[in-house]
Amino acid sequence: MYSKEQTQKLKREFWIAFAEKYPRKWLLYDTKIKDFSFKFYVDNKKAQVLIDIEHRNDEKRIAYFEKIEALKNILEDEFIKDLVFEKEFNLENGKTISRIWVEKLGIGVSNRNYWDEIFDFYNEKMNALELFYMEYDDFIKDIEKI
Repeated sequence: MYSKEQTQKLKREFWIAFAEKYPRKWLLYDTKIKDFSFKFYVDNKKAQVLIDIEHRNDEKRIAYFEKIEALKNILEDEFIKDLVFEKEFNLENGKTISRIWVEKLGIGVSNRNYWDEIFDFYNEKMNALELFYMEYDDFIKDIEKI
């Protein structure tokens, strides 16, 4: 079991190593859509690549989610398989967001032997999501009527 400081140090080393292996600028929060972001997540059981739609206006949040959901077949056929779509995802803090993600189970940040596997998973899946977003962002962003 790691102390809080050891865990922070390990995670910092993990992210530095990831940036060194894949030195590029990821899209992440730079989607040009408020509260719509791409995220990496890792703990001691899994690694995830996520799209979080956290708009305060539920109608807008759901509209963005449904835009991506409408493209689900294209997304899965041409870019990335095994995505989970959840329109109403409850965070630990009680906030409801919409989330789309893919995960790799049975790996963790505390075991350095998994790091390369996690890094490769992140690179492959996030790159695929970004390529999808760049191709369809105009369609996704077009919810002006709400």
